[in-house]
Amino acid sequence: MGFDELGLGPDVLRAIGDVGYETPTPIQEQSIPAALTGRDILGCAQTGTGKTASFVLPMIEILSSGRARARMPRSLILTPTRELAMQIAENFDDYGKFHKLSQALLIGGVSMDDQSNKLDRGVDVLIATPGRLIDHLESGRILLNDIKVLVIDEADRMLDMGFIPDVEKIVGQLPKIRQTLFFSATMPAEIRRLADAFLMNPKEIHVTPPASPAETVVQHLSVVGTQDKRAALRSIIRSEDVQNALVFCNRKRDVDILYRSLKKHGFAAAALHGDMPQPVRLETLEAFRKNEVRILVASDVAARGLDIVDLSHVFNFDVPYNPEDYIHRIGRTGRAGKEGRAFTLATPDDTDAVAAVTRMLGKEIPGFEVEGLEGGQLAEPSEKQGRRRRPSKAKTASKAEAKPAAARETEPAPARRQRRKPATTKEKAPAVESVVGMGSHVPAFMLRPARSGEAG
Repeated sequence: MGFDELGLGPDVLRAIGDVGYETPTPIQEQSIPAALTGRDILGCAQTGTGKTASFVLPMIEILSSGRARARMPRSLILTPTRELAMQIAENFDDYGKFHKLSQALLIGGVSMDDQSNKLDRGVDVLIATPGRLIDHLESGRILLNDIKVLVIDEADRMLDMGFIPDVEKIVGQLPKIRQTLFFSATMPAEIRRLADAFLMNPKEIHVTPPASPAETVVQHLSVVGTQDKRAALRSIIRSEDVQNALVFCNRKRDVDILYRSLKKHGFAAAALHGDMPQPVRLETLEAFRKNEVRILVASDVAARGLDIVDLSHVFNFDVPYNPEDYIHRIGRTGRAGKEGRAFTLATPDDTDAVAAVTRMLGKEIPGFEVEGLEGGQLAEPSEKQGRRRRPSKAKTASKAEAKPAAARETEPAPARRQRRKPATTKEKAPAVESVVGMGSHVPAFMLRPARSGEAG
């Protein structure tokens, strides 16, 4: 089936041809015709399957007639990250270049006044992250009572990032009669509850089993010592034909540390995480897309929304806390039917995290030995070990007992007195003289006898 069989108009088809796409993906093939009829959509498909175009293309057709009024957008797309919002905006530019639809991008890190100026002129398509949209709503700069089409993209990521209350608040201000297109890579119970609340008799589309990686991604797992992880990463990068790669860390602090380490060893690397100013993030992404930077070390803010053409490798420097993030990370490679490679570095302490990923995948990740490093082994999962017991008081030494005697002798007297055992009936505690006033802490000058002629 071709795009010309989905009910799209000639201008959209011409734009698709200019981009170079010929055959729709399964999610596009099923979503676009239903969306063009005005039906609600509940789509579940893994990342990298073309979900963005499956709602952008019909929206262009639906909004091609009509005109937006000031501060009253005609459609709204909610997305969890700035990067994903910018990717969606680029899709509208590419596919809607033969239409005259206006759009506004409401994301953090950009002047709210500039965004308000666009809203004042009226926009057909509003693409927003939940937090920034609420900022505009609370300031009275925007009205949502003319929304005809609502899109909620990457709903499960919204849940992971804590945006669901914001999403519910925003949807509460929309017209009851509207078309809603709801997309998610996975469908946990909470996301299903939201879908039931937001959608009316939707067409459900499940193109792949929930939480399964693309078959074009070749996966590897290496178990190494914690102190060997950076050396292992460098060794794999040198041994592989890495054209460009994303390296994921769990913590923003580790992103900076690993980035500096790679730079020190001569790799063309850059860092990307949520604490970076928006202009710096945009500049970094542009350098990565131009291959000026070959390795991008990132936190999970980049796990979704980055559409890098022909990304050859993904490295999980840390096993993700949430097993579903594993799917989203490695889904950055192996896109559009091309083969990609994903390597995960684990330590013996990562047993439970690796077990959670393999349970979700339904299979083990093939092992990979790093040349020049001794491989490690994962410990038994905690379910087999049982609960950890707290050490008993008999086995727990106090800090004072743990210190050498010489160190204890050099401590100040008050510290030593506090650790003395209380007196028992056989050994009476020494009597303590009562202290009046300042006691022994009276300054020495006050104890000197007054000289003759000094005031008393």
